[in-house]
Amino acid sequence: MRQIQKMSAVYLQRSLDFVEQVFTEYYNEKEGKMVRALVEEIRSKKYYLPELELIMVEGDTEEIIGYAMFSRFQLAGCQEDGMLILTPVAVKTALQRRHISKELLEYGFERSVELGYKAVLVEGNPRNYHARGFETASDHGILAGHSVHLPSPECLMVKELVPGALEDIQGYVEYEMYDTLMEE
Repeated sequence: MRQIQKMSAVYLQRSLDFVEQVFTEYYNEKEGKMVRALVEEIRSKKYYLPELELIMVEGDTEEIIGYAMFSRFQLAGCQEDGMLILTPVAVKTALQRRHISKELLEYGFERSVELGYKAVLVEGNPRNYHARGFETASDHGILAGHSVHLPSPECLMVKELVPGALEDIQGYVEYEMYDTLMEE
């Protein structure tokens, strides 16, 4: 039986190993190490929300099979404080395309609303996120800043958690608060 839970001390190291392994298998060793370093950096910053660092574990073995991290995010040029960024999301390679990320994200969206957040940003493949309600961020006045390098504008997406929330949120996405992302 699969179970979603927030991060706890017992999973801190195991989740780092898991994220690194998934990204290494999917991309390469350099990407795996970079994403691991990003998780460690987010955990060390004021934007970190341990209650929104989520894992899915498999039954009795408590093996991590899915991971998603939501953290606070401030748009440059925007005073709104109800924004989150979703990064990274990882699913055990052998179990991908089995709704693990869907369950993690839907749970994360519900918890985010309960905690007072209004919208979530994500950078990634639109095919992976449109089904979860994400839309192209630039359609809502949220643009990639100079520190964000996208293959195409459609890769920066946003989702309203509260209807109408994006009407008052506009600005630029910058990653300057994360040294890991600036080293690329």
